[in-house]
Amino acid sequence: MKNSVKETILLVFVVLPYLYLATVWQQLPERVPTHFDLEGHVNGWSSKTFLLFFPGILGLGIYLLLLAVPILDPKKKIQLMGNKYFIFRLGLTIFNSLVIIYVLISASKGTLQSPSFILVAAGGLFAFMGNYFQTIRPNYFIGIRTPWTLESENVWRLTHLLGGRLWTAGGILIVILSLMKLNEKVFLISFGLIVATLVLIPIGYSYVIFQKEMR
Repeated sequence: MKNSVKETILLVFVVLPYLYLATVWQQLPERVPTHFDLEGHVNGWSSKTFLLFFPGILGLGIYLLLLAVPILDPKKKIQLMGNKYFIFRLGLTIFNSLVIIYVLISASKGTLQSPSFILVAAGGLFAFMGNYFQTIRPNYFIGIRTPWTLESENVWRLTHLLGGRLWTAGGILIVILSLMKLNEKVFLISFGLIVATLVLIPIGYSYVIFQKEMR
């Protein structure tokens, strides 16, 4: 797939939230809800002009950042990933677009439409990243970048095989927990434990594998 076609696909998803916002702008009140708790209750308000900046900050900002990464990469390892980097950008762009549109819909309706949506989407993103981690080569921008994975390609590979499987399983577990209607405190504790596991185990594992390799 040509680069111009790839960028067009990405930009379509970046622009989608603005297209939706344009269709509902006249119906929006001057103050709209922009923050909700896990049960969908409004606990924060902003001027509707805030919604003009929200898609740009989250969607366009991340798009531009990921576009610049191959240029900033000192050893040009991102470019060696070829289509795998585009898949990463596409997955993250679709996730951002869906979340932004969901927030805009909720702001226009005055209530969080299905409170579990963002949490389910977050779990899906973790699962996507876990699957992606198992395929990427060493680089300075994406993946489980510890001093030990960056020092050894074998440590990188083994760490990302384990970490990728953990992230995929953790993402699926987050989706399940999001659909179980747990109370906020129980869910936050469970979510925190899952995220801590996904972060700490691969870091510790990379250190152990590196020490074994050095011996």
